[in-house]
Amino acid sequence: MKPILLQGHERSITQIKYNREGDLLFTVAKDPIVNVWYSVNGERLGTYMGHTGAVWCVDADWDTKHVLTGSADNSCRLWDCETGKQLALLKTNSAVRTCGFDFGGNIIMFSTDKQMGYQCFVSFFDLRDPSQIDNNEPYMKIPCNDSKITSAVWGPLGECIIAGHEGGELNQYSAKSGEVLVNVKEHSRQINDIQLSRDMTMFVTASKDNTAKLFDSTTLEHQKTFRTERPVNSAALSPNYDHVVLGGGQEAMDVTTTSTRIGKFEARFFHLAFEEEFGRVKGHFGPINSVAFHPDGKSYSSGGEDGYVRIHYFDPQYFEFEFEA
Repeated sequence: MKPILLQGHERSITQIKYNREGDLLFTVAKDPIVNVWYSVNGERLGTYMGHTGAVWCVDADWDTKHVLTGSADNSCRLWDCETGKQLALLKTNSAVRTCGFDFGGNIIMFSTDKQMGYQCFVSFFDLRDPSQIDNNEPYMKIPCNDSKITSAVWGPLGECIIAGHEGGELNQYSAKSGEVLVNVKEHSRQINDIQLSRDMTMFVTASKDNTAKLFDSTTLEHQKTFRTERPVNSAALSPNYDHVVLGGGQEAMDVTTTSTRIGKFEARFFHLAFEEEFGRVKGHFGPINSVAFHPDGKSYSSGGEDGYVRIHYFDPQYFEFEFEA
């Protein structure tokens, strides 16, 4: 089956994310556009307009009522999913790199970059308290002095956040006190992406050190390593099979000097337990920046440096990968 091609961005994709049911796919890129698509047929349902810079991150809450976006225009914005209306604008001193809702959809967190003389912070807002939004005053702000946060997700039960750093460290921050609960360093270079398993007991990291690694969500104990020859920009765990999909490729600035074949721009599938690669899917004309499994595990999406998002359908039970010519 041919992949569905989504063309709604003018610049390279930064993140793609399904909602919990999997009927909607949210895409953001290095342009100010936030798109939402119907994942079954690739129909664009709407656009959230308001950002003035590259949008780095997007998240939808549990029941898909609200959408959260973070941008290089020094703002984090909350949207009504259905109407596209902007509900809140949280201004920051530097670019917002990561953002996310907790499970109740009441608390949001986002991290800002270390730039222009400002250090990296993780901010927590309770949406049930309008004064925090109106005054732009988070109930908790965690400073990160060493290396900036490049990816972050909420941990199990919303009790902590798991953050990956520029230097390759992983930290687990308490969502109540802000203290560092666990700190590990298994990667030697920047962590580009963190994605949880469906039951939230494990998560996978993607790093510039050419590997993706599997960790325990509670202890941050390292479990598995998936090795490639190129930087890994994104990795996702299948919700119902022992599969990991990796997206990456040669650094974007070197792409023009090599062909797509040499650049290793395929999505690569590894077995979760045996750490062996068993399939590749071609399609993008540059590095893959973000990958995401559909919640039913029967398809996955990839967003690339070429500005395209592709929805691939396959039957992982029989490893029938649609290799394109």
